[in-house]
Amino acid sequence: MARILIVTGEASGDLHGANLAKALMAKDPQVSLAGIGGAAMEAAGVQLVCKMGQFDVMGMVGPLALLSIFRRFFFMRRLFKSEPWDAVIFVDNPGLNLRYAYFAKSAGLRVFYYIAPQIWAWGAWRMYWIKKRVDQVLVILPFEKALYDEAGMRCTFVGHPILDAVDASYDRTALRARFGFSHDERVIALLPGSRTHEVHTLLPILIAAAEKLAHREAKTKFILAQAPTIQDNLLQPLLRQSSVPVTLVKGQASEVMAVADLLLVASGTATLQAAVVGTPMVLCYRTTAWEFWIASFFIRVKWIGLVNLVAGRSVVPELLQDEATGQRLYEEALGILEDPTAYVEMKRSLAQVRDALGAPGASTRAAEKVLEVCRA
Repeated sequence: MARILIVTGEASGDLHGANLAKALMAKDPQVSLAGIGGAAMEAAGVQLVCKMGQFDVMGMVGPLALLSIFRRFFFMRRLFKSEPWDAVIFVDNPGLNLRYAYFAKSAGLRVFYYIAPQIWAWGAWRMYWIKKRVDQVLVILPFEKALYDEAGMRCTFVGHPILDAVDASYDRTALRARFGFSHDERVIALLPGSRTHEVHTLLPILIAAAEKLAHREAKTKFILAQAPTIQDNLLQPLLRQSSVPVTLVKGQASEVMAVADLLLVASGTATLQAAVVGTPMVLCYRTTAWEFWIASFFIRVKWIGLVNLVAGRSVVPELLQDEATGQRLYEEALGILEDPTAYVEMKRSLAQVRDALGAPGASTRAAEKVLEVCRA
C-alpha cells in the first residue's frame, strides 16, 4: 500500500490537491494519503497532519515572525522523517514548497512537483534547486516540458486542470435568460481578478471602459464575475460610482464568460478559462510603479497573458501599467467588437489555445504517473 504525502499552501493548491487525491484513490483504492492543505483536501479524504495557514506569519513582525518560520521548517523536517513515505507531492506555492523539498529530499524521499514553478516567466535560477530537490515534475502548460527536458529533468505534461473545471460547452441562450439578458443584446463581462488589490486597482478602469462602451452603444449590458475570494464590501462602493448598471454574479465565472460577447479581464488564470469557454477578450493589468520596476528586471517572457504564452503569439491585446486605462481598454474592445473578421479570428485562435492545453483529466494523468513511479 502506497503512503503518499501531499503538500500545498494556498486555496488554489488546496483544490488541485483535492482533485489529485481523488484521482489517486480512484486509481488505487488502497493508497493512504496524508497532507498539508485545507477543507477541499480534507473533504477529498486526505488525512491532514497540518492545516494550511497554521504557521501563517501574517500580522507578525520581528522575532515572532522569525520564530514562526523556524517552527514551520522544523515541523516539516520532522514530518518527512516521521514515516517511510513512498512519495511527497508538492502542489504549486513554490515560495515555500521549494524550501520544503530540500528537507524531503534530505530525508531520502521520492519528490514530485505538480504545477511546477514558472521558471519560464522569472527566476530561471530556480531550475538549479529544482534539479537538486525534485525527482519528477508534472507540468500543466505545454511549453513547460521542453524547458525541463532541456535541463535534464524528468518531466511529464499532464494537461491543464482548468479543462476539468470548465464545461465543454454552454447553452448561451439559457444562460442569458437566467441572467436577464436577451439573446440579441451586446453583453460585456468584467473580470477584475481574485485578489483584493487587483480589484481595487482594476475595477475602476474596467468601469471607465464600460461607461464609454455604453455611451457608444446605449443598449450594451454589463455583467461582473465576482471571485469567491472577493468580499461584497469591496465591490459595492466601486460599483455605486458607475453610471451604468452592472449585473453582479458570484462564483460563476465560466457562465459569465459564456453569456458575454467580450471580456475585459485581469491577467491570470481567468484568461485561460476564457480561452476554454471561447469568448474574445482584452487583457489588462496594473500594479504599483515600484513593483512593476522590480518585475521588469526578472520577467523573461514577451507576454504576460497565459493565452498569448500558450499560443506563442499575440492572440489577445495586453494593456499593462500605463496602457491600462479606461480609454485604451475602450479602444481595444471597440476594435474587436466592430471588426467581425478580427472577432472570428480571435475565436479561432482561442480554440487553438484550448486544444494546446491537452485533454481533460490532468489530475488522473498526474495520479497515474505518481503511482507508476511508486510501483517501479
